[in-house]
Amino acid sequence: MKKLNLFLLAAVLCLGGVQLMKLRADEPTTFQAVEFATIRWDGRNNTYLIRPNGKVDRFKQVFEKAPPRPDGVDERTYYMTIAMNAVAKEGFDFAGMTQEQFVMKRPLPR
Repeated sequence: MKKLNLFLLAAVLCLGGVQLMKLRADEPTTFQAVEFATIRWDGRNNTYLIRPNGKVDRFKQVFEKAPPRPDGVDERTYYMTIAMNAVAKEGFDFAGMTQEQFVMKRPLPR
């Protein structure tokens, strides 16, 4: 009888230990920790931002408020820098780029 009680106690403790380890190993409720936005260069009047929710914003008004581009400065580089800074004010960081697009990311609030 003592061996049976000892065996049951050991089994309960093992199951409790497994449950405790399992609870600590759980993944967070969401798998996504960051969200991404894309800035697409299509000329000064047609550059736009694709937000994580799919909404599209154009930068035309932002570019009109910017100081005039100095002589000898590349148009694309100048205006994409302004666009990136405008998006960075919303908490986005640079994530990568292609020839015509800059990808920005920001952490999701927890």
